Amino acid sequence: MPVLDVEGLRTYYTTLRGDVKAVDGISFNVEKGEALGIAGESGCGKTTLALSLLRLLPSGGKIVAGTVVFDGTSLGSLTDEGIRKIRWKGISLVFQGAMNALNPVFKIGDQIVEAVKTHEPRTSNREAWKRAGDLLELVGIERGRATNYPHEFSGGMKQRALIAMALALNPQMLIADEPGTALDVIVQAQVLKLMRELKSKLDLGMILISHDLSILAETSDKLAIMYAGKFVEYGDVKEVFHEPLHPYTKGLLGAFPRIQGAKQKLLSVPGSPPDLLSPPTGCRFHPRCPYAMEICKQEEPLLKKAGSGQHDVACWLYK
Repeated sequence: MPVLDVEGLRTYYTTLRGDVKAVDGISFNVEKGEALGIAGESGCGKTTLALSLLRLLPSGGKIVAGTVVFDGTSLGSLTDEGIRKIRWKGISLVFQGAMNALNPVFKIGDQIVEAVKTHEPRTSNREAWKRAGDLLELVGIERGRATNYPHEFSGGMKQRALIAMALALNPQMLIADEPGTALDVIVQAQVLKLMRELKSKLDLGMILISHDLSILAETSDKLAIMYAGKFVEYGDVKEVFHEPLHPYTKGLLGAFPRIQGAKQKLLSVPGSPPDLLSPPTGCRFHPRCPYAMEICKQEEPLLKKAGSGQHDVACWLYK
């Protein structure tokens, strides 16, 4: 049984002009020890999807449909107190932008200890601090640095400290929102290597969110391409990279340079993402799609098997 099973999730933001359909009918599952990568342009709903899983939506956000089942428990049926017990101990979230996620006036160790003692009040101070040091060592930081403040850490160390904090209560699932943000290539490679090692060492289920496909190629087992609140392609990461089917996926892959093979001109996806207050009818990508047909403007395609690898794609090119 999957550790996380999401079915038909819809999350809208209420505004004076109407509902913004940020996540609109998404289904997926994640097994223990498996990593799902979610890619897409800024504003496509990736972060809203992550926040919806733990019911951490800002004011105006609401889950209007769908189910989220974690380890056999439906999260939608839990009280506020019940969902708090799932956060951090069951599913842990590494927020985007580690530099803004750490409290600048508290030592790194104090912040980890606070998380441990909040969820496990019987833990002694000595044991909590020992765990904080062990966690920092797990992510490649000397345990003595637990007494440092966030401003004494580099960007990469802050990112790793935040991952250590997320692992403080031995969760079954880790969600990382843009783990490579604001990091240089060398530090980014270190963080990605750490994520891969943690997944295999701790048998973690993981969801990695990024607009950078190269990051997801290195760390994910499955890949979902998200556009305007919907998954347009979903399947094994190697299949999606070797045989992209959806025109949007092809556009994303064409925008990244290849290290191997002949040099070729980088492509870009024309146009801009749609307004999710009033998204286009039919396929939401059709105003930007070079292969758009009449049916694309009228009827919404559903995810279905296609291609030689038989992964899922939502496109009328594959009837």
